[in-house]
Amino acid sequence: MNVRRSLLCLLAMTPMIALGLPLESRVPGGVALLPLGKAGAHRPAPRAWLDQQPVWVTRDHGEWIAVVGIGLDTPTGLHALRVSDDADEKSLSFDVTPKHYPEQHVTLKDMSKVRLSPEDETRALAEIARIKDIRQHWRPAPDADGRLALPAAGRFSGRFGNRRVFNGEPRAPHSGADIATPRGTVVKAAAAGRVLAVDDYFFNGKTIFIDHGNGLITLVCHLDRIDVAPGQSVLSGQEIGRSGKSGRASGPHLHWSVYLNGVAVDPALWVRQTTTGSSGKIRTPSTRRL
Repeated sequence: MNVRRSLLCLLAMTPMIALGLPLESRVPGGVALLPLGKAGAHRPAPRAWLDQQPVWVTRDHGEWIAVVGIGLDTPTGLHALRVSDDADEKSLSFDVTPKHYPEQHVTLKDMSKVRLSPEDETRALAEIARIKDIRQHWRPAPDADGRLALPAAGRFSGRFGNRRVFNGEPRAPHSGADIATPRGTVVKAAAAGRVLAVDDYFFNGKTIFIDHGNGLITLVCHLDRIDVAPGQSVLSGQEIGRSGKSGRASGPHLHWSVYLNGVAVDPALWVRQTTTGSSGKIRTPSTRRL
């Protein structure tokens, strides 16, 4: 057996959990990877919470790691993670550093999606509250996998965190990544999971939420067609719908959001095989942590 084959056999026998972590970026909209101590063979995983929201804890290279989503509205400075191993409870501090997100100007022909009627505003606010509840869903899973794949082929046309201005009027920062796709492009599950919800929203249009376990949830929206139902299990790469321009969209594209412990985080941190450079072209990340 040659050296190359020996290495391949060794990799095949090695747990892949270490590859299931996102890149680390301790900024608003990023992810913090916080060591919680050695992971013994017979020791259960510690539990962790940020504020009142449970946080994903996984094993990586012989130690427990808390995978913490940092919301876009998180103030910079020190924050505390609450950690419990049943015998003891402690507070673990971590620092969030500033990040500047550029401004993005979007022109919409349909002004009713910018200046809402009272009826549309009532509908939109109710839907925003429902979406907040969905993204805070928690389902414990022994081996949630954070290796996500792009849900559709295309370039990133709208970056996460951009401060958006619709027809000259400032709106909330962009909570996901836009992938430029023609209408009818196949949309796939970014990882294995369970369909948490599907709906047709005022802003998002036709939308699918997939629960990947331990607070990791992905969303695709502005779809032309939905091919899955709530409660359905899906495999990584399984077709779940087709892209379109439903909801508030200036043209056909796919919006992709990644939620962790209830907050939106940068999808580019999770894509194992491809992220995008400043030119918008897709490239491969060189390191696991930033």
